[in-house]
Amino acid sequence: MPQEPTLGDCHTHIDNYPAHEMPEILQRAEDAGVRFIVLAGTTVDSTRKCIDLSNQYDMLYAGVGIHPMQARDRIDGEAYEELKSLAEGSEKVVCISEIGLDFLPDSPDHDVQYQVFREQIRLAKSLSLPIIFHSRESHPEVFQTLREEGAGDVGGVMHYFQADEATAREAIDGGFYISLARPLLRLPELQEVAKVIPLENIVLETDASPQPFKKYRHNWTEPRHVQTVAQKLAELRGITLEEVAETTSKNITGLLRLEHLVSS
Repeated sequence: MPQEPTLGDCHTHIDNYPAHEMPEILQRAEDAGVRFIVLAGTTVDSTRKCIDLSNQYDMLYAGVGIHPMQARDRIDGEAYEELKSLAEGSEKVVCISEIGLDFLPDSPDHDVQYQVFREQIRLAKSLSLPIIFHSRESHPEVFQTLREEGAGDVGGVMHYFQADEATAREAIDGGFYISLARPLLRLPELQEVAKVIPLENIVLETDASPQPFKKYRHNWTEPRHVQTVAQKLAELRGITLEEVAETTSKNITGLLRLEHLVSS
């Protein structure tokens, strides 16, 4: 039986799934060729859980971060040291994630979000860890903050990308990868962007999390679905799934210093 191409899922929230489901979720991912999965922290508590899970399962890795929608309080000296301690406390921590800005009407105070974002970029730079960032209704502000803080020095990923080509190229020029997820399956305008930006600047993810709003459990997004994203990208670009898997996995493992996962 031929071996599935090696894939990676650079951004998930599968820590939100019940613990008893984890072995089956990971087995389904492995059966789809997914060899490594990154869990994104959204609060201090969720970050701890992500790290704990990554220490339990070889294929899991963790990000340390406070999500902009959770940025209710500024990061003071004590909070900064707590995040730093979490990041330094496990070899399975590979990035500062999920951080960024979110300017939806119900989002937290923008000044607080900016401060939390900047402090986490500074943490990433102090630890030489890449960042995986969120941007919703805030692309100009995110890019300006990344430039002002010199985030390109550590690089990273623009998570769950759904914007236009100009935005993609601005992110790439700033030193960041574009992360494609399941929206690629349904958004024609995103498909056009995916056709033209270099494959060497693309990584893949699912943003997987429980989805009880979907009628059937088997339709909930899991890391296994990164294979479907890769297949769609291959189809759009007129290349093989193997080529997409090889290049996108090389991209993300190089960024996260996990090259051994794809070396022959």
